[in-house]
Amino acid sequence: MKSSIKASTLALATALLATPTFAADATSKVVATDDIEWGYLNPQRGELSPGAADLWGNRTTDTATGMLVRFNKGFESPPHIHNITYRGIVIDGLMHNADPSAKKMWMPAGSFWTQPAGEDHTTAANGDTNLIYLEIDSGPYLVKPSEENFDNGERPLNLHKDNIVWLDNSDLHDIDAQGVKATYVWESTADMGGSMLKLPVGFDGTITTEATEFRAVVISGSVDYNSKDQVQQKTLNPGSYIESMGGFSHAFTNKGDTEATIYIRTNSKYQVK
Repeated sequence: MKSSIKASTLALATALLATPTFAADATSKVVATDDIEWGYLNPQRGELSPGAADLWGNRTTDTATGMLVRFNKGFESPPHIHNITYRGIVIDGLMHNADPSAKKMWMPAGSFWTQPAGEDHTTAANGDTNLIYLEIDSGPYLVKPSEENFDNGERPLNLHKDNIVWLDNSDLHDIDAQGVKATYVWESTADMGGSMLKLPVGFDGTITTEATEFRAVVISGSVDYNSKDQVQQKTLNPGSYIESMGGFSHAFTNKGDTEATIYIRTNSKYQVK
């Protein structure tokens, strides 16, 4: 266990340490929750399907994609597989995702899971409102019958929010911001990785990056956001999305009464200060 934590700490420290220089052609995009356009995850099922909205990419094509998916209370899928591996982060409600024979383990907001391609499973929702962020590294995102299951060598992971190990400023001196906590949740062989940050109440600082791909989703809490591309400050609630390309500084302020959690997918280093 200690070696695993040490490895995760080293990986996160590498991801967070940066001294960016800003390119003149750097660009960004912000999508607030109220601006999201919703459709169906499975249009053929209509209202019986979970709702879905692509934040970036296109889940129907051969490309990486990040999307929001919302479920009604009591939703439970039949056993099925997917053609590709996906990651899920609970934004609201209670979610279960496991082998069809598994006892329900309800994962609240802030929980993280992975679902390997070809692995038979069911997905269920038990909150009054249920919302997740779902991410794939390639598409299209398809649902297939259990009979087509296969083993791609990966294993599923269900990480309840209470079991996540958060590292604070005393553990990671690369975070030059008091009270900020971080956890590293995945990495790939293509220099891409995902982490989550907790910004404490009263936080007023920046996340700076030079990444060619930087994507962030608000998971919990509420933050005020500003950047050189924004005419005026925006309030971003859970499900809101930010992206940038090139050297960029994203300014966040947490004026709420609870800490804010932000998920970040990036292929380069970033710094919180």
